Amino acid sequence: MRDDTAHVMSVIAGGPSERVGLMAGDRVVAADDHPLTGDTITTTKFLHRVKGPKGTVVKITVVRPGRANPLDFSIERGDIPVHSLEASYMLPDSIGYVRFSKFGEQTYPEMLTALARLSIEGMKGLVVDLRGNSGGYMHVPVQMANEFLASRRLLLYTEGRRSPREEFYSDGRGSFGHLPLVVLVDEGSASSSEIFAGAIQDNDRGTIVGRRSFGKGLVQQPVEFKDGSVVRLTVARYYTPSGRCIQKPYEKGHNEDYENDLMARYERGEFFSADSIQQTGQAFRTRLGRTVYGGGGIMPDVFVPSDTSDVTPYYKKAAYTGLLRQFAFAYTDANRATLAAINDVDAMVAHLRRQNVVDKFATWAEQKHDLPRRNLMLRKSMRLFEQMLFGGIISNAMREEAFYRYVNAHDPVVEAALDIFRRGQAWPKAPAEAE
Repeated sequence: MRDDTAHVMSVIAGGPSERVGLMAGDRVVAADDHPLTGDTITTTKFLHRVKGPKGTVVKITVVRPGRANPLDFSIERGDIPVHSLEASYMLPDSIGYVRFSKFGEQTYPEMLTALARLSIEGMKGLVVDLRGNSGGYMHVPVQMANEFLASRRLLLYTEGRRSPREEFYSDGRGSFGHLPLVVLVDEGSASSSEIFAGAIQDNDRGTIVGRRSFGKGLVQQPVEFKDGSVVRLTVARYYTPSGRCIQKPYEKGHNEDYENDLMARYERGEFFSADSIQQTGQAFRTRLGRTVYGGGGIMPDVFVPSDTSDVTPYYKKAAYTGLLRQFAFAYTDANRATLAAINDVDAMVAHLRRQNVVDKFATWAEQKHDLPRRNLMLRKSMRLFEQMLFGGIISNAMREEAFYRYVNAHDPVVEAALDIFRRGQAWPKAPAEAE
């Protein structure tokens, strides 16, 4: 919702709206002749009018920039394809890159399709980016890890007080058992992401890069009631092949400490220094004898700190208030025709620099939103301002993969992964051999 009207930011590929011709930039003003504009329209009210049972039809009225009269679209409601593969392309040195936002029903086939295409392009190694991936279905990371491991390798087991141990093994039918592998994780990687990373790390199949993962490893069984409500009952925990419990510790009566765990990590300096990470859990051994620790989350083999050297109070206020995101969408919306003609990420970045987009943002934020301009801070945080503004515009104008092509080009975590491949260290070594 922007200026009391719903704006279409993007249209889901393969969905009902794309098939009838709805476009990014359209303003939705009515559904079945019911007005959908004004101060009283909330997101809930909007969705109530637009969504409905599969097979039914809704008439959407939109105002399209450049068109004098409103346009009507009759959309037959149908299945909305939910894609978890956000990006799939080739990094330098013929290293493939895939990024997943979640672990859904289509994640595994999407991965196979992407890896097949990258293999045709000559992929020599693979980066699997699970940063910010909060998880999903349990069987999906098991299927995915199976593609990289030899036969009869333990991938995961679950066990609870009244739930007997259940083990999951690889079957040896994977197609990428000899492909050098690096997995990226951070504090936002949870649940299924940790299952995959733990299976790869404990079997010494690849190198984990980034920061310690979230620590969510509970098996939950849904119990449905007649009124449609559901209780999710925890019945077991996830364990990595070495025996590590993924779930971070919880002490009865310490709910606040549990909920504020990420903030506590930040305050301890854990995001900025590996030495600040508190390893309080039991020590375990991988297949090659490397030491890993239980007690919550997956600790990466190669730690990459969060870079806050360019952060200033001016940037923080612009980012945390949502002004950068708002301006990126407004700029895209006002320049769609020009931006649509640019189909290369580097060309887009060059164009946005020529347009002085960061300077225009500073002027807009001061005039429209009372954020006083701070030129010294603006210069110091220029890299961050460009990344947020350019990234937002690229995402709105060129879709998600183009956004990751842009941000990954200057990402220290991705660069650390590429350096591992260049040094031939994607395959972990036994402690004695490494020494």
